[in-house]
Amino acid sequence: MALLTAPVPDVRTGTRVGPGSRIAARARSTPGRLTALMVLLALLGLLAGIASVVGIMQRSALVDGVRNGSGPLAIQAQQLYRSLSDADATAASAFLSNGVEPAALRERYQNDIAAASAALAAVTAGGGTDEPAALRQVSTQLPVYTGLVDTARTYNRLGKPLGAAYLREASGLMREQLLPAAKALYLSENTRLGIDIDGGAEFPWLAIPLLVITIAGLVLAQRYLSRRTHRLLNVGLVVATGAAVLMLGWITLSWGTVYSHLDAGRQRGSSQVDFIARVRIAALTARADEALTLVARGSGSAFDKGFDDSMREVAGDDGVSGELTEIRDSTPDPAVHDVLETARTDAKTWYDAHRKLRVEDNGGNYNGAVKLAIGDDPASAASAFNRLDSDLAKGIATASATFDREARGAADGFAVAAPGLVVLTLLMLVGLVAGFQQRIAEYR
Repeated sequence: MALLTAPVPDVRTGTRVGPGSRIAARARSTPGRLTALMVLLALLGLLAGIASVVGIMQRSALVDGVRNGSGPLAIQAQQLYRSLSDADATAASAFLSNGVEPAALRERYQNDIAAASAALAAVTAGGGTDEPAALRQVSTQLPVYTGLVDTARTYNRLGKPLGAAYLREASGLMREQLLPAAKALYLSENTRLGIDIDGGAEFPWLAIPLLVITIAGLVLAQRYLSRRTHRLLNVGLVVATGAAVLMLGWITLSWGTVYSHLDAGRQRGSSQVDFIARVRIAALTARADEALTLVARGSGSAFDKGFDDSMREVAGDDGVSGELTEIRDSTPDPAVHDVLETARTDAKTWYDAHRKLRVEDNGGNYNGAVKLAIGDDPASAASAFNRLDSDLAKGIATASATFDREARGAADGFAVAAPGLVVLTLLMLVGLVAGFQQRIAEYR
């Protein structure tokens, strides 16, 4: 064992040299320096490859979440919020019939409850919500609400005024507990969607700088070898440099494509859905207040004020401004712009019908006011509201379709990127090692 570590004579000086000195001498030699440079560049290239592949996989998962996770869940949460609002408005409108409510309104109410239950199940199944208390509140209070509405319907069919009290209690439960909880769920899911979009579109701050440094190192290494060996090209290093450049180009192009699609999906899709949904829910709240004002028979000033506040949000104090106009003027999508222009016309018709309705009610013509509220005349409040709600639903559907299309485009931007980058990383490393080994071998 001592013989293996014993100093050996230096052939030039005759002195004995230890193992450490031999290693140091090897490191100072040209083959040693080339080996060290090869290892350094190989480690740098490996880090760049790992950062590229891991970054792509992380962003791909976030984009997939936008398309199949947080995106659909945000839509479901919005559907839950809207369905509950519409159920409240429809139940109040149906109550004005003074007996068996119209079949169309009863069917619409039942469809709203079914849609709310389905959306609630979808949000629950999605898991990961930041508002578990809100989720529990909707789950537990929705059956209570439907029970109160059914009781109100029963008394209304019997012609007993107690039904109005049950309806007001049901509406109070909806507005004080169910809708705030549904709104919290919607805001939570919308926030998650925004986080996923931001993450998927984030610039690859680690991978691109590492690749730039790796490419610079490979170019400098080729210049160094060219000067030392007087050979213009090193095929291995040329291949390695080409692979690194392709990786840089692929990552940059993929990121640019994904960023473009996600930004368009946000601007023309999810943001538009959010804006229009807020207006639609305000309109539904106004519709419920309009009906409850009549149900209260002279003691509904609070509901009348609620209508004015909600309608002001939808169409302003004149029936033609408000958020509808703001969204119409700011939307980048011509199709949504046209839908909202039609919605403004229907909102103005509803606004005018409501003014007539209030004149009739305040003048003592209750039946005339009810006819304006729930009649099927094209100029009635019910007809105008239904057209407005249909317009807003069409706007939401258009924006949602745009979001889905852009989300698919973003997912396609990362297609086969991860395995492709793995292949290029291996090619870069093989070319680098082969190029250096070819020169190192010349010194043996």
